[in-house]
Amino acid sequence: MTQAPAIVAVPSAGLTAGVDEAGRGPLAGPVCAAAVLLDPGAIPVGLDDSKRLSASARERLYGEIERQALSCAIAWASAEEIDRLNILQASLLAMRRAVLALRPSPEVVLVDGNRCPDGLPCPARAIVGGDALEPAISAASILAKVARDRAMLALDARYPDYGFAQHKGYPTRLHLQALERLGPCPEHRRSFGPVRRLLD
Repeated sequence: MTQAPAIVAVPSAGLTAGVDEAGRGPLAGPVCAAAVLLDPGAIPVGLDDSKRLSASARERLYGEIERQALSCAIAWASAEEIDRLNILQASLLAMRRAVLALRPSPEVVLVDGNRCPDGLPCPARAIVGGDALEPAISAASILAKVARDRAMLALDARYPDYGFAQHKGYPTRLHLQALERLGPCPEHRRSFGPVRRLLD
């Protein structure tokens, strides 16, 4: 814990990437990860943990991050990959894909949480609660959350009876009732308890 400030402060030239994911808890849909290299001279105002922002604030900041960042990337791991690898490994895979898509490559990666993906092109540090502490991780959390919410709206258009637009795949009462009534759709995560029990 005492080493975190030194790691956080290493590059001042904008080559520290923040990484975060969205969608670990839902019963359906992919998990999304984002990686962001902020421009130190053009950091959007109002960055925060995406969960503490309104939907309208996230949408506004999403556009500002895309326009002002040195580089940003969004990557995914599918429901099938989640079932095959488990949700933790699939989340780390999506994070790795996002980091590898950044141009230029970062010198340091700061990851929200307590695990870093393998196979990164530079040193990485996991920071618990980093999405509320580090602007680059906050930016990544916003991109991942907005991108995943948009993906769930697209799924809602394909499978309108499940209510994906409202619950985004999380195990709400509405979602569980739809699962009981309709059974899983192809985007449901078969390895997650409520879905697996229906299949058994």
